[in-house]
Amino acid sequence: MGNRRRAAERGKTRPAVIGGMIAVVVGGAGFGAYALYGVGASADDGGRAVSADQKPQVKTGPLSAAEVTTTAQSFLTAWQSGKVIEAAAVTDDPAAAKSQLTGYTKDAHVKDVALTLGMPQGDKVPFSVSAKVSYKDIEKPLMYDSAMTVVRRASDGKPLVDWHSAVVHPDLRDGDKLVTGEAGTPPVKALDRDGGELSKKKYASLGPILDGLREKYGKQAGGKAGIELRVVRGKSAKSDDLSDKTLLELSKGTPGTVKTTLDPALQAAAEKQVAKKARSSVAVVRASTGEILAAANASPGFNTAFQGSLAPGSTMKVITASLLLEKGLASADKKHPCPKYFTYGHWKFQNDDKFEIKNGTFKASFARSCNTAFISQAPKLKDDDLTKQAQQVFGLGLNNWAIGVPSFDGAVPVQSAAQMGASLIGQGGVRMNPLNMASVSATVKSGTFHQPYLVSPDVDGRKLAKASRTMSAGTLSQLRELMSYTADYGTAAEAMSGVSGDAGAKTGSAEVDGQKKPNGWFTAYRGDLAAAGVVQQGGHGGETAGPIVAALLKTGG
Repeated sequence: MGNRRRAAERGKTRPAVIGGMIAVVVGGAGFGAYALYGVGASADDGGRAVSADQKPQVKTGPLSAAEVTTTAQSFLTAWQSGKVIEAAAVTDDPAAAKSQLTGYTKDAHVKDVALTLGMPQGDKVPFSVSAKVSYKDIEKPLMYDSAMTVVRRASDGKPLVDWHSAVVHPDLRDGDKLVTGEAGTPPVKALDRDGGELSKKKYASLGPILDGLREKYGKQAGGKAGIELRVVRGKSAKSDDLSDKTLLELSKGTPGTVKTTLDPALQAAAEKQVAKKARSSVAVVRASTGEILAAANASPGFNTAFQGSLAPGSTMKVITASLLLEKGLASADKKHPCPKYFTYGHWKFQNDDKFEIKNGTFKASFARSCNTAFISQAPKLKDDDLTKQAQQVFGLGLNNWAIGVPSFDGAVPVQSAAQMGASLIGQGGVRMNPLNMASVSATVKSGTFHQPYLVSPDVDGRKLAKASRTMSAGTLSQLRELMSYTADYGTAAEAMSGVSGDAGAKTGSAEVDGQKKPNGWFTAYRGDLAAAGVVQQGGHGGETAGPIVAALLKTGG
């Protein structure tokens, strides 16, 4: 009896009921508020009997303020106390929550976590985090804000935290994780050709290039990685081109030094020029060596100058002209057809504004950028002739350039019928970027393809791409004559006015589906410099990309 009485007395202990609600103090540092539970909350503890023929009622409808606050408070209290399993149980995905919260301590090395609840806004609850990141002998404070959303579980109506990795840190996507340790790659100190330091602050376009240099040369340049808390991306984030992100630097790494071929004056000028035109990009190379002297993009988040993949429009006619000259299908000063229209592969091609040149020479057609003058020769060509010319003479489309950072080497796929005809004028499947087209002008100027490079191959012993053959002396001489005439009297003349000396150029406009204006292209050389640029959705190349390229040729001269 005594035992039963004591058991009964213990069973009578109840929380105090105030105004129909139960007031419960939530323990743990960082919390001084009271959480209010509804009267029915004790049902989760099995305190209410349900008859065999009566189904338990499932609560539906919007969450009350009390349910939202209570759920959030329970989750944060357990997390702060290090009770990972209990915290995970308050979420709608306990397994994922447990993994992320365990990693927060084990992999991210976060300790002394203090969580402070903010003012709920409907079912969304903000909170702040104050903690320390401790790795070996290094310790730094960590503070940030996050938030969670409380939802009602459909099966039983229970309020739970809607689990996503972003609850732990707002920069996390599901599948990502937080890790503290040595950064994956040591930093690098990149230098221009004169020994000056290159930085994003000084040259806005260089962000992707500097990242590429660190990835390629960080370890072999003699640097030492620093200690960082960073977001390590999962598969889904990487598929969206999101890279790992540093959240807290515990110790700085020791950078290695990498010297580039960039010319500080030309790079500064290139940055200034692209800032004048939205969606513009430009690249400058030394024709005799392939050294990259400048590269700039109006949109610095992506290196279009090196990695862009765009139809080059009529600048492709430089390569096509070299092919026609070699095969004897054209000659600079001989008559060449330029009709208003030409049909090939069931496509009807035309010139800009449907112009025609009667009894004109090939030089005149090239200078005015007559489409039909080139497509009219398609029936006399094999499907792979243009592809071979681009690869064997100009070093394009072989996917073997090694410039020192990521780049796209251009593409001239073998095509047939109308698509082959379109390729002759830089449409169809042909794809290039400013570096590719600067290299085309450089090949014309020097007579030999020199693969562009940003870091000397002597640094790491890499092999540069080579072309398997060169143009004949007669073809090369005529091609230079065509580009020189275009710079003086053709579609490039306005942009190239004031560019003195030995110079040549070619304009281009590439139609793109869904764009009102074409992409404007321009490629040119002067002396030992070669450059090319594009202005996406800009219009005619002579009016948009032309002034950018011409200004850099003047600067470098």
